[in-house]
Amino acid sequence: MGLFASFLGGKARKFIKRKDSDAGEAGRALEELRSTLYNDVRTSEGAKRQQQRFCGPVVAMTFNFMVAVGIIMANKLVMGRVGFNFPIFLTLIHYTTAWLLLAIFKAFSILPVSPPSKTTPFTSLFSLGAVMAFASGLANTSLKHNSVGFYQMAKIAVTPTIVLAEFILFKKTISFKKVVALVVVSAGVAVATVTDLEFNLFGATIATAWIIPSGINKILWSNLQQQGNWTALALMWKTTPVTIFFLLALMPWLDPPGVLTFKWDFNNTSTIMISALLGFLLQWSGALALGATSATSHVVLGQFKTCVLLLGSYLIFNSDPGFLSICGAVAALCGMSIYTSLNLKDKHETSSKQLQKPILLLSKSASAQDGEDLDVKDNSNVV
Repeated sequence: MGLFASFLGGKARKFIKRKDSDAGEAGRALEELRSTLYNDVRTSEGAKRQQQRFCGPVVAMTFNFMVAVGIIMANKLVMGRVGFNFPIFLTLIHYTTAWLLLAIFKAFSILPVSPPSKTTPFTSLFSLGAVMAFASGLANTSLKHNSVGFYQMAKIAVTPTIVLAEFILFKKTISFKKVVALVVVSAGVAVATVTDLEFNLFGATIATAWIIPSGINKILWSNLQQQGNWTALALMWKTTPVTIFFLLALMPWLDPPGVLTFKWDFNNTSTIMISALLGFLLQWSGALALGATSATSHVVLGQFKTCVLLLGSYLIFNSDPGFLSICGAVAALCGMSIYTSLNLKDKHETSSKQLQKPILLLSKSASAQDGEDLDVKDNSNVV
C-alpha cells in the first residue's frame, strides 16, 4: 500500500494543486463579477454607465415623446371632463406621487446611488428644485389663463432663452447652421400652431414669467447629469422635496379657491391618479432625455410633438387645421431634421477626435521607446 501511495503520490499532489488553482481562479472570477455588479448598481458612476448603456438619446426621446402624448390626453380629461381646475395643486399631486414612488424604490434598494455630496453643492440641487417648481407650476397656470396660441408663442420663446442662457452661464456657442435650423423650426411651429393670440394681463404675466425658469430648468437638468455622475432618478429624489415645498408656497397665490370642496369620488380620483402616474413618467423620461441630449434638443423635441399631433389629427381624424398650418408643421419638421443631422455630425466628429487621442499617445510613446532603443544601441557600439 505504501508502495502504491508513493507511486501515485506525485500525480495526486499535482492533481490536487491543479484543483486548488482552478478553485482559486474561479473564486477570483466570482469576486471580480461581484465587484463589477456592485459598481454597476451601488455606485453613482456605475449607475450612470448603466443609464447611458440602456437609455441612449433615441430611447430616451422616444420614451419622452410617448409619455408626453399620453399625459396631454390625461390632463384634458382632468381639466375638462373631471373639472379639476387647480393647476398648481395638480402639479403638486404629480410631484408628491413621484416622491412617494421614489421612496418605495429606495426602500427596495432600486433607486440609484447619488454622487458624494461634496461633488455637487447643495445650492445647485436647491436651485434646480426651486426652478422646477416655477417651471412646472407656471406652465399649467399659463395654459389655464391663456389661449393655446399665446401659450405656444411662450414655448417658442424658450429656445432663444436657452441658447442665450447657455452662452452666459457656460460660454457655450452653436454654429450658424444650427441657428438657421432653429429659426426655421420656431417659425414653422409659430405658423402651424399660433392661430389666436387672446390673452389677459395676468395670463401674459404668467407666460412671460414662465419662460426663464423653463429654460434654466432644462439647462440645469442636462448639465448636472452630463457633467456629474447623476442619474435621472437620483436627481429626482434629491430635488423633488424642494419642488414640493415651493409648489405649496405657490398654491395659495395662483390657484383659485375651492379645492377642498371638489368632489373626490372614485372616478375623479382615479383619473387624477392616472395623470399623476403619467406625470412621474414624464418627469423621468424628460430627465433621461436631457441627460442623453441637451436642453435645446429637448425643446426641439417638444416642438416636434406639437407638429406630429397636428399632422396626426389631420391625417387620422380628418381635422382641418388649414393649409397654412400644415405648411408650417412640415417646415418645422424639415428644420428639426436638419438640426438633428447637424447634432449627429458633431457627435461623430467628437467621438472620432476622442478615439484619435489614445492612438496619438501610443504613437508618441512608441517613438520615444524607439529613441531609447537607438540610444542603447549607440552606447553598445561605443563600448
